[in-house]
Amino acid sequence: MIQRSFLRSLQSATRPAQPLRLAPRSYSTSITSLRTAAPSASQQLPARRWYSQAQEAKKDDTAEEQADAQGQGDKASGAAPQADATQKQLEAKDKEVIELKDRLMRQVADYRNLQDQTRREIQAAKDFALQRFAKDLLDSVDNFDRALSGVEAGKLEGESANKDLVALHSGLRMVEQILMTTLKKHGMERFDPAETADKFDPNKMEATFQAPQQGKEDGSVFFTQQKGFTLNGRVLRAAKVGIVRNS
Repeated sequence: MIQRSFLRSLQSATRPAQPLRLAPRSYSTSITSLRTAAPSASQQLPARRWYSQAQEAKKDDTAEEQADAQGQGDKASGAAPQADATQKQLEAKDKEVIELKDRLMRQVADYRNLQDQTRREIQAAKDFALQRFAKDLLDSVDNFDRALSGVEAGKLEGESANKDLVALHSGLRMVEQILMTTLKKHGMERFDPAETADKFDPNKMEATFQAPQQGKEDGSVFFTQQKGFTLNGRVLRAAKVGIVRNS
């Protein structure tokens, strides 16, 4: 429509007062030159519309990018406190696990110590169950020893030996040996420091007197007044001895 009105206005302006005949060639040439000289309004409008639409689309994309960036920033700022809270919870849980593990290890150690202590107490009860009974037997064993040591060796040998005395002495010796063998089975043993010439040991001996002795070192035992006894390695009764003192 715009093109037709534009052509009509051109025709009215160039038309002479008198009718003239124009060559078809020149008319077509003028129209073509006019078309090429000025673009139509219909061709300019779509270009302007496209440029405006492109600008609006670019603005929309920029706004969306800004919105996305702001949303990601908000998410990051919101995720940071949440991550800190989670890290604190993990640290608290780790600390609680360490405390519980330490407490469990202590309880296990206490239980094992209790087991060992109970085992030792049971074994000690078994080993020293006869301690009171063994102490009551010490006087009887001492009397056997005194009776056997009170008889002189000369009266048991030779022509002057009394047969009844020899038989009695032999019987007492056998009874003593059987008694000491039975006590030894239950962990009770007798020791005589003078027989082995031991040095004085205050944990196993009791010094009753001191005397000089030639050829012996100071502090050594030379006489046993009363023999000692042990029960499963523990001193049941200390031996009473006399020790050497030359200086």
